[in-house]
Amino acid sequence: MKLSSERYVLLNRLLRAATSLSRLAIWVAGGLTLASALYITADVITRKFFSIALGGSDELSGYAFAISISWALAFATLQRANIRIDALYQLLPARVCALLDWIALVGLAVFAIYLTWYASDVAALSWERNATANTVMATPLWIPQFLWAIGLIWLCVVLALMLIRSSIALVTGDIDTVRAICGIRSTQEEAAEEAEAGVRMVRGDA
Repeated sequence: MKLSSERYVLLNRLLRAATSLSRLAIWVAGGLTLASALYITADVITRKFFSIALGGSDELSGYAFAISISWALAFATLQRANIRIDALYQLLPARVCALLDWIALVGLAVFAIYLTWYASDVAALSWERNATANTVMATPLWIPQFLWAIGLIWLCVVLALMLIRSSIALVTGDIDTVRAICGIRSTQEEAAEEAEAGVRMVRGDA
């Protein structure tokens, strides 16, 4: 029993560490998106008023968009921000809901693994062939593709931790933990989070 408790503590610590790293990744992703928007804005302004094109705004913004999305997926999954249809879900018993939550997480993991394998294969192929974009910039494609794949790989790591912890909770009958890890967020939870965010904004906290 002591060993099991130690395993629970270790898994919980790993999940907290994954949440912290994913939060950092989403800040980087947000910064990348902001930088892309600023570059596009600057390109539009210079074209309009100075007849000077900075160039590459469409290409770079496409890379930034793909990378920022992949880097944000892990945090979105940890926060249970992914959309699910819950019309019948709300009417089912708690144990059935927990099982459906676990099945949904497994389905997401299977899709993420397939997508990650495909992304990594594309990036590796671009590296082997030294492929470049068919643009004026001739960007080596393996650079944005590997950055894109890194976000997906991290998503798979996070999903693995979530699956291990939720599987143990499901087997042991810990329904609350299953719901906290992979369940659909309730209206009360969303309202509480929005209220907390509002309080932080008023206080000026990060």
